[in-house]
Amino acid sequence: MMTINGIQFQKGLSLPAFLRDYGTEEQCEAAFIKARWPQGFICPCCGHGAAYEFKRRELRYWQCGACRHQTSLRAGTV
Repeated sequence: MMTINGIQFQKGLSLPAFLRDYGTEEQCEAAFIKARWPQGFICPCCGHGAAYEFKRRELRYWQCGACRHQTSLRAGTV
């Protein structure tokens, strides 16, 4: 008799709910932005709250309006 795998049967999103919320790159990026900066962008260097967005090779970047530090959505993550 096999034991029940706790990871396999954990509660979470169903596949249809996951696809509804995160089914496209745009949806994933929007969710990641909201998770990383829930009250809006905050510069990791100076703490300023305003930035300019730009794209470089299809990746989005934010440049702080005060210290001009540039960061990406994934910078500093695992």
